[in-house]
Amino acid sequence: EEHLVESGGGLVQAGGSLRLSCTASGFTFDDYAIGWFRQAPGKEREAVSCISAVDGARYYAESVKGRFTIAKNERTVSLQMNALKPEDTAVYYCAAGAYCMYVNNQDYWGKGTKVTVSS
Repeated sequence: EEHLVESGGGLVQAGGSLRLSCTASGFTFDDYAIGWFRQAPGKEREAVSCISAVDGARYYAESVKGRFTIAKNERTVSLQMNALKPEDTAVYYCAAGAYCMYVNNQDYWGKGTKVTVSS
């Protein structure tokens, strides 16, 4: 059975940092693009960052460029989040799919980890 498990969420003050991790099991990790998505209260789920399965290219939403860094290591994908802003508050999900940054084309989802940034 396929599993994605996120960890590392929490409460942080604006300007602070958090590191999220996503650990995969039950499927061939390297065959999938692995990405991070987030959903804030009352908003639609949006793509945050992704690593392509094809060439390892990294993608970022405009709102997080220069602040967030995605990295992949064996069966774990991490998201280093620096200079956090209150608008980064959301539940962050890890997902695996054929394409990066497409919410509706992911095959597997984790259950999410909550990030709260206080002002």
